[in-house]
Amino acid sequence: MIAERTNLLGLPLPKLRTFFVELGEKPFRAQQVLKWIHHAGVDCFDDMTNLGKGLREKLAAVAEIRPPEIVSQQDSADGTRKWAIRVEGGGLVETVLIPDGTRGTLCVSSQVGCSLDCSFCATGKQGFQRDLSAAEIIGQVWLALKSYAAFQAGKGRVVTNVVMMGMGEPLLNFDNVVDAMELMMEDLAYGLSKRRVTLSTSGVVPALDRLAECSEVSLAVSLHAPNNALRDQLVPINRKYPIEVLLASCRNYIDRQTDKKRVVTVEYILIAGVNDQPDQARELAVLLRDFPCKINLIPFNTIAQSNYRRPSGNAVSRFWQVLVDAGFVVTVRTTRGDDINAACGQLVGQVVDRTRRSERYQRSNETEVVRVG
Repeated sequence: MIAERTNLLGLPLPKLRTFFVELGEKPFRAQQVLKWIHHAGVDCFDDMTNLGKGLREKLAAVAEIRPPEIVSQQDSADGTRKWAIRVEGGGLVETVLIPDGTRGTLCVSSQVGCSLDCSFCATGKQGFQRDLSAAEIIGQVWLALKSYAAFQAGKGRVVTNVVMMGMGEPLLNFDNVVDAMELMMEDLAYGLSKRRVTLSTSGVVPALDRLAECSEVSLAVSLHAPNNALRDQLVPINRKYPIEVLLASCRNYIDRQTDKKRVVTVEYILIAGVNDQPDQARELAVLLRDFPCKINLIPFNTIAQSNYRRPSGNAVSRFWQVLVDAGFVVTVRTTRGDDINAACGQLVGQVVDRTRRSERYQRSNETEVVRVG
């Protein structure tokens, strides 16, 4: 029986060093290979010209560089690009690149489906299939850069920010997400600053407390309600970790950062007649009065599995004004990519499968703020 080869794509530098030591090689080989994979976009050991032929042959026998597979690509009129990506076992996830001037924000998935079943989220309606490996998570960044030929010498940076806001709850796939984010921030890989890598959570408090011990990425929390009674309905995990427990964990995360100017991004999806009233904005202002945060308002995008409605522009403006008057920094997320079903909470869309003619997949995609109040 042939042993399974190690996929080097998902190994951060310390684990790659260990791999080479166990292979009987010098640890510095890890730096060389990491640069080939993540700086040059190389997926064939024969192309790693500063490695000896013997080492290249040894690597080919025990290792591989295997990204997931792009099944389809769609480009929006506003420049947004969406990929449906097949991972091992046949599951599909979605990745979205939102360009904005010199910025490019990549929304990355961490799971196939999701187990949290938030009432406004299409991904949860699919149910949970499995966690993505670290290679499948960082592979979304690798594939996005490949798609834009961004590994070529002289190309400008296509991905300037990564948000773990795609399909799945990142903190329920803790180890693989942490490894992937470490690669995103590794100078020998993608070199993003800790402020430009954001993890968004619905509130898995024990894992968030654990994250505070090992990471300094930016933190976003999916709040969506000003009180526990309403959040219990919208975000069922709130019944286990209510708002006051979640906010205390977020504060602990911020307090443990070396950068004392960090704040939490509070994400709040506005749903017509559910959580978009001025009284609820005032209640939210009281709740977050002493909490280090900025608030990102996200008008709901309709999905087939829900009767929720998008709020009117006036309702969004009224909610925004209450919070601004209370002294908060508040942004309103502009819908991007809705013509290709790439906007927040919309369908994955139809993709052609090799074994089935077509199948509809749902997802929740968090896009980047493009309008600042």
